[in-house]
Parts: sequence; C-alpha cells; structure tokens
Amino acid sequence: MRFHTRWRIGLLGLVVSLLALYFIASQINLPELGAAFGRVRWVWFLLCAIFLVLGLVTRARRWRVLLSDGLPLSRAFSIMNVAYLVNGLLPLRMGEVARAYLATRANPPVPVLKSVSTIIVERLLDLLAVVGLIAIALALGRLPDELRAAALFFGPAAVLGFLFLVFLAGNRALATRLLNGLAARLPVLARLNVPRLVEHFLDGLAPLTQPRALASALAWTAISWALSVVAGYVLMFAVWERGDLATTCLFIAAAALAIAVPAVPGNVGTYELSILLALGATGYGEPASTAGVFALLVHGVNLLVYAIFGVLGFIQEGISLEQLSQGVQGMQQSSAGLNSQNV
Repeated sequence: MRFHTRWRIGLLGLVVSLLALYFIASQINLPELGAAFGRVRWVWFLLCAIFLVLGLVTRARRWRVLLSDGLPLSRAFSIMNVAYLVNGLLPLRMGEVARAYLATRANPPVPVLKSVSTIIVERLLDLLAVVGLIAIALALGRLPDELRAAALFFGPAAVLGFLFLVFLAGNRALATRLLNGLAARLPVLARLNVPRLVEHFLDGLAPLTQPRALASALAWTAISWALSVVAGYVLMFAVWERGDLATTCLFIAAAALAIAVPAVPGNVGTYELSILLALGATGYGEPASTAGVFALLVHGVNLLVYAIFGVLGFIQEGISLEQLSQGVQGMQQSSAGLNSQNV
C-alpha cells in the first residue's frame, strides 16, 4: 500500500511539473530566453549565493535552539544541508526523514520523535514568515485579491497551529492525556508505543515553554527570512536595473508555497511558474523572457547552494547516499519492531 501511494503521488507530481513546464514554454520564446541569459550580470548571482549560505547558517542555529542545544552548530549545519540536498533529489520531503535519522547518530543521540516535533515547529514558523512576507508585499504594492484571500486564510491558520503547539508544550500532562486518548480511538495507532512517542514528541516542543528559547527561535526565523529577502532583492539586479521589495517578498513567498505542491524532485516547473506568477502580479512579468531567466536564476542559485553544501554535509557526516538510505530504512524497521513488541 505504501509503495502504491508513493507511486501515485510521484505520478501526480510528474503530471503537475509537465503541465507547469508546458505553460511556461507556451509563454516564453526560447531564442529571446537565450538572449536574455546573455545579458545576466553574474556578480549579483554570486552575491545572492553568499546571502543564501548565511541563511543556511541561521536556520541551523534555529534548529539547534529547538533541540535545546542537543547538537553542536557545525553538526546541525551539516545535517540540515544533507536534508536540503535529499529533498532536492527525492520526492515526499524525504530529506526531513534523513535529518531525523542523522540526528540519531549524534552523541548523545537525538530521539527521532523529538527531531520530528522540532521540524513541525520549524514548518509553522516558516509559514508564519511566509504570511508575513505576503503582508509586506500587500502593504508595499497593489496585489490581486486572490493573494489577499490567501494571506487571510494562511495567516490565522499558521498562528492557530503555532499557538496550539505552545499550548501542548505548556500543558504536558493534559497534552499526554489528549494524545493518548486520540491514539486509543485511532486503529492505525493501535500497534504503536504511544506513550513513548508522545513523550519524545513533547520533548521536541519543550523550547516553546521557555520564553528565552521561544524568543530565540522567533528571532532566528526572522533573520533567516530577512537574509532570503536580501538575497532575492540582490538577484533582481542580475536582470533588471532596479529591485523592488514588494516583488521580492511576493516571489519568495510564492516559491516557498510552491514547494508544498506535488512535483518532480527539485520542484522543477512548479517553482519557476510560482515565481513567474508573482512577477506578473507586480508588473515584472514583461518581457516574458527576462522574467523567465530570473525564475531560472532563483531556482538555480538555490539548487547550486544546496548541492554544494549538501555534498559537504555528506562528507562531514561521513556517510554516502546509499548508506543514508539504508540507515533510514533500518531506523524505520527498528521502530516497527519496537512497536510490534509493545502490542
């Protein structure tokens, strides 16, 4: 069943990516695209890459805070870089599973469920940041009503989700009873060692109960996304004579949301299309060839940074992609074995 589900999701992603690529190709003249590439000012591309690397460091720092300093910064940095590279190579966000596995190899090891809960907190923090970028774009520029509706939906949803996690973290006994009660009513969880899983999950939420740690996580989130905005703003000068903050915030938010759309590994097609739509909403969609080159540059510089530092992360972790795959499978089998013993 799991294989069939992954196969269907993979097929859906392929169809979505092909449709996105077809739409892009129908809007852009290839000779004009090539000519626009010849006019790219690559020094801005390199400067953008530097800011993206700084953003990786701040994201590793945030993860370390959420892990209650359970990993050294260098180790958190290398593990996150491996995860980002794996996310670009494999579908279904498998990099996050790889991150949880690599954290278990640390000394002392980080429990898998603790890593998973910190990743959930990260995703909510990032969603809050994306909503914030859309709000900035709305404040600085005139944008379509659809984007306003999206911000009105995702903003409260992200805030409520984050506050719910803060509530669980601050009311551990109540959260344990609620989660155990929920597990008892779901047959799919009947074989799991629910108390152990709940404890590890709540351990990962522990920093949310500490004002200093929570403030630190929020601060590093803000710094990380600010660096992303600076990187995107700088990159605009590679193809245009001036940059625009509202446009930068919007295309970064659009690209971040596009990652959640089913697509082939690397989000080829959907990533570029999301940027083109954002550029069109702020008046930077014409000429289409220039906008197309910019979308390719945004995706390319991200993939380049993730590839270089992902490979360095593999080297620092002393593990190959095949060994990582075997380790993840072994972790999943061990978890299944432990759960079956606790039936």
